[in-house]
Amino acid sequence: MQPNRIDREALIDLATGAAFLGSGGGGDPYYARLLGEAEIARRGAFDLVSLDSLANDALVVPCGWIGAPTVSVEKLPNGREALNGLRKLAEIMGKPIDAVMPIEIGGGNGLAPLLAAAELGIPVVDADGMGRAFPESQMAIFNIEGLSACPSVVTSSCGSLSVIETSDNLEHERQARKLSVELGGTAHMVEYPLSGSQAKQHAIGGSITAAIAIGKAVREARATGDDPFVALYVALRDTGLYPHAGALFDGKIVDLERETRGGFSVGRVIIEGFNGQGRMEMEFQNENLIARVDGVVRAMVPDLITVMDRETADSITTERLRFGQRVKIVGAAAPAQLRTQRALAIVGPGAFGLAEAYQPIETLNDWGNG
Repeated sequence: MQPNRIDREALIDLATGAAFLGSGGGGDPYYARLLGEAEIARRGAFDLVSLDSLANDALVVPCGWIGAPTVSVEKLPNGREALNGLRKLAEIMGKPIDAVMPIEIGGGNGLAPLLAAAELGIPVVDADGMGRAFPESQMAIFNIEGLSACPSVVTSSCGSLSVIETSDNLEHERQARKLSVELGGTAHMVEYPLSGSQAKQHAIGGSITAAIAIGKAVREARATGDDPFVALYVALRDTGLYPHAGALFDGKIVDLERETRGGFSVGRVIIEGFNGQGRMEMEFQNENLIARVDGVVRAMVPDLITVMDRETADSITTERLRFGQRVKIVGAAAPAQLRTQRALAIVGPGAFGLAEAYQPIETLNDWGNG
C-alpha cells in the first residue's frame, strides 16, 4: 500500500488537531511543528501508513515525551533523543524497526515520532496508544490490554540513555518518571514494542488522520468566516472516534494554581462565566481531569476537556493557562476503547484519586446521539 503523505499544510492541521486532543496535555505542539516544517523543506513530506498495511511480524514502536509540560516550554530538546532511543531498542530487539507511532495523539507528542521516522527512513503508523493524552505510561491502551511496556529506552537532551526492564508496567512508569525528574523534568521514551499483529489488534487506529481532519476543519472555518467551534464539533463526530462533542462553558480565567510536582504539572483553574452564569472549576495533572460548574460535574476522564481561546479557537495547554484569558471549554467523548470497565479502572476518575464515579460526557450534558 502506498503511504499517505503529511505535507506542510497537513502538518499544521495535525498540530491544531493534536493540541485539542491533548485535553490540555501532551505538550504544546508548536515547537514540534516548527521542526517538522523544517524537515519537510529538507526531505519532503512524511510517510503515513495504515495499521492494515503492516506485516503481522513487523516491529512497531510507540514513542513520545515523558515529564512535566511546564518544563518542556523552557528546556528544549537536542533533537536526537528519539533517534537514539529507537536505535537502541532495535539493537535490543535484534531487528530493524519497521514503523513508529505516537504513544499518545495529544499535544506535541502527536507529532513527536515524525522526525525520527524520517531520519530512519521508516513510516509513521496512523494510530496511537491513547486516543488522546494521559499523564502516565501505564494508561496506554497496550497496558490495558495486557501488553508489556518493556524493553523501554529513556533518553535525554544531555545524551544519557537508560534501558528499563520490568515485568510490571506500573513499576515501569515509576522508574521512567523518576528518571525524567532526575534528567531535568522531561525526557524521551520508546516503549511498548509491538508486533504488527498486536498493533492492528490494540492500537487506536486512524487517530493521526482524525487529528489532521479536526485541524483542517478549524482552519477552513477561520478562512471562510464560519464558526470554528461548530466546525470542530462536526469534525470530531465525523472521525468516528469522538462521537459526542460540544461546549461546556464560556468565561474568563479568574484564578489559577499550578505547580510542578513529582514529574507532573498539577493544579486547578477557576473560570467565571459571563453574565453571572456561574463558575467552572477544573483540576489537571498534565491533562484536564474533571470540570465542575457550581459543584456539578460536566465532564471527567477519560472524556476530553480542552480549554480554547474563545475568539481564535486555539487550544490552550495547561502550561499556557493565564489569569484573565477569555476562554471556551470544549468537551468530547473518548474513544470507545477507553470506556470499557477494564479501561476505566486504569484511566477513569478513580485512577486519579477523584471520588466521582465515571459518567459519559453525553449523559452529563444531555447531548443525546450527537
